[in-house]
Amino acid sequence: MSVRIRLARGGAKKRPVHKIVVADKRCRRDGRYIEELGFYNPLLPKDSKDALRVNVEAAKKWMAQGAEITERVQKLFALLGLCDKPAVRETPKKSAPKAKAQERMKAEAEAKAAAEEAAKAEAEAAKAAAEQPAEAPAEQPAEEPKAE
Repeated sequence: MSVRIRLARGGAKKRPVHKIVVADKRCRRDGRYIEELGFYNPLLPKDSKDALRVNVEAAKKWMAQGAEITERVQKLFALLGLCDKPAVRETPKKSAPKAKAQERMKAEAEAKAAAEEAAKAEAEAAKAAAEQPAEAPAEQPAEEPKAE
């Protein structure tokens, strides 16, 4: 039987309170559980002593026996120093673009880089042309008007 340390919701509508429980992972969220480890009230300030209460010895015992910890409970236990904080991904893998979209984005990026490079080379050529001293044409004597 695999067990999980998770939250069981209680409280009224829009006024949640949670029990931290050890339950069989096949049981419903608010259903039967094996042992209650603590209490969490998300409405209280985080620095309040009543916001999070955990039986640390019992939690360590269950973790030593191999109970899985849900991500939310892992965050709460990390505040108490019982375990490490879970890794946070800024963008989930599900929302990553698919292969064709990635190829299209790569081609667009290459085209943009080539255009920028061409504009940069053109600007450098114009700058070099402006810096070179302009060769003055040899002065030719002005034509004198012919007397008729």
